[in-house]
Amino acid sequence: MQKFTLLLLSLVLLAPLGIDLYLPTLPQIAEGLATPVSLIQITIPLFLLVMGLGQLVTGPLVDNYGRKPIALIGLALYIIGSIIAATATSWPLFLIARLVQGCAVCCTAVVAFSGVRDRLSGDDAARAYGFLNGALNIVPALAPLLGGLLASAFDWRAPFWFLCGYAALITVLVIFWLPETRPANTLRVKGLPLAQYAAILRQPRFLAFAFANAGALGMVLTYVSLAPHVLMTEGGLSSLQFSFAFGANGFWIMLVSVFVNKAIRKAGRPFCLAMGFITMLLGALLLMAGMYLLPASIQTHWTLYMLPVAVSVAGLAFTVGPATSYALEPYQQQAGVASALQGFIQMAGGAAGSLVIVTLPLAEKMSLAWMMLLGAALALIAWRCSKTIQGTLTALK
Repeated sequence: MQKFTLLLLSLVLLAPLGIDLYLPTLPQIAEGLATPVSLIQITIPLFLLVMGLGQLVTGPLVDNYGRKPIALIGLALYIIGSIIAATATSWPLFLIARLVQGCAVCCTAVVAFSGVRDRLSGDDAARAYGFLNGALNIVPALAPLLGGLLASAFDWRAPFWFLCGYAALITVLVIFWLPETRPANTLRVKGLPLAQYAAILRQPRFLAFAFANAGALGMVLTYVSLAPHVLMTEGGLSSLQFSFAFGANGFWIMLVSVFVNKAIRKAGRPFCLAMGFITMLLGALLLMAGMYLLPASIQTHWTLYMLPVAVSVAGLAFTVGPATSYALEPYQQQAGVASALQGFIQMAGGAAGSLVIVTLPLAEKMSLAWMMLLGAALALIAWRCSKTIQGTLTALK
């Protein structure tokens, strides 16, 4: 089972690598393609948008045709997109490459989370989801550094050739070692399963846990969006210092995720959801205390931003694994469709919430504090929902 989980992780990593690896090279890409940096920057939200919307399409494909074939199609698209990006000579070609990669990760993400649901349930599934989501945080910690080193040694195209090579390697591993896990009794659908999506969306339990994930993700996206201005412009950190602070937070979430996996086994999923609520609430209170209770002369110090963030992002680790497992447990025969819908709500809801908060006429720290409070409120709702179903489902043996 450990080999199986690691294979699923290799598929999940395609998405964050596709975002974080080329972040340090945005100015060089703009210069190389003779286009404004702003046009290169918009490929990031477009990538996420395609990934979120595309899961609604790939979910039924995974249920109809199996996990492994769709994973291989996704990997092939990823390789094609990476090659187009690495050889692009204009912004339209680069945009096409990013859209192709976005379509690719729709397939691999749904396959990975459907695979967990196929093989595991209950606390075992929660630990697997927590492992996948927790391990993702090592990518923002290391990928920008790796991308910068590759670009320095070669040029801005090198990170995309790296992505091509990585996807090719994972393709070989999937062909030989990834089993087909689709249950024989999986419900097949024709076209876009709007009726199935509507039926799932009518379930308060599903919505409670899916939106808890969206709140936690939205909180992290808000932190990431505001961090460069707060830490470098206001806090005075250099680019290198910012990289270390940003990367350390990724390692911190990994450590918390290890603890959460043990906590799920010993204390249960409802306890972890309660801790998600507490940590996000505490992070918001610490952030606001630094703004209103401390002297103005030290309010711009970077630690007054990163310490509350460290407390609050622990809520992501506590929330995502249990919430995802609870959301998907009732849908063994529709794992692909349910995983796709859950992923769409998590990504689209988190991104939308973050965008709305950031665009409000609020100070950066206050915007983040409000997003932390929203994430805490959604985690509280999920915890209350979990108390009504605790013990009704157990792990598969």
